[in-house]
Amino acid sequence: MALGASGSMMLAGAHRALAHGAVPPAPSLTTIISSWSAELLPWVGLIVLTVAYLVAVGVVNRHHPQTPIPVWRIGCWLAGVGAIGVALVSAVDLYATSLFSVHMVQHLLLAMVAPPLLALGAPVTLALRVAPMSLRRSVLLPILHSRVVRAVSWPPVGWTLFAVVMWATHFSPLFDAALENPALHDVEHLLYLTAGLLFWWPVIGADPVRWRLGPAARMVYLGAQMPLNTAVGLAIYFAPTVLYHHYATLRRPWGPDPVTDQQVAGIVMWGAGDLILVIALLLAVAAGLQTIERRSRRIEERTARYEKRASVDGS
Repeated sequence: MALGASGSMMLAGAHRALAHGAVPPAPSLTTIISSWSAELLPWVGLIVLTVAYLVAVGVVNRHHPQTPIPVWRIGCWLAGVGAIGVALVSAVDLYATSLFSVHMVQHLLLAMVAPPLLALGAPVTLALRVAPMSLRRSVLLPILHSRVVRAVSWPPVGWTLFAVVMWATHFSPLFDAALENPALHDVEHLLYLTAGLLFWWPVIGADPVRWRLGPAARMVYLGAQMPLNTAVGLAIYFAPTVLYHHYATLRRPWGPDPVTDQQVAGIVMWGAGDLILVIALLLAVAAGLQTIERRSRRIEERTARYEKRASVDGS
């Protein structure tokens, strides 16, 4: 093995320093596997999200064995937490400030992969089920029904914030500043995750929030975001010069040149971002068709009962 245990620990410990200072070594399978951040805060957050959810699931399943939390919801939550982990503490974060294309992968993980998976985990519903009745009535439900939550969960707010964050962060001085300032970079990550959660929560509709999108509204909501995502990716891909001073002046002895790296980043944003939206749109179409099918079945059952009653009365 090219790097021993001590080398792996050194890479992990230097994760933050390399991200905003010296260029890390050329990526290899060994480096990618062994490079994990030693920064405490993201690890604590990931552990809290995982343990709190699993403990709550255990309590609910123990007290309500007839209606346990579905395994697939647990899997979605853990996958969402895992996506955040890959974005923030793996080699993705190590190489994000050396390769714009990797940085774009990090942004998509935080804004378009982790949020829908977390929403599918239905954490609000889980919290309501695990909380004692007194806590539910005095704290959780008032928060859930508050004006602030109603306002921020209104679909147009999430849709607009998501679009603004994607454009503003990629085409403003914030992007370059975040590459040079670790604290600002953390704020940027939180911004992507928050915008992603507000955008995806009404689409998923797994929790009892005030605003829920019907199948048709879901299609419009997702479809309208797609051209904006495409525009961001194409604007980056066709930019005549390197957009960010950080990448233009970075002395990296390996990998693609800054222009090629930027073009790859544009393709990632366009291709992967649109693919995620297309998959969500197709799932929304399938859900709409299922809704229509269920309504048709109920109408047919009512008609059959009516005809049966009429034939009995007629006889």
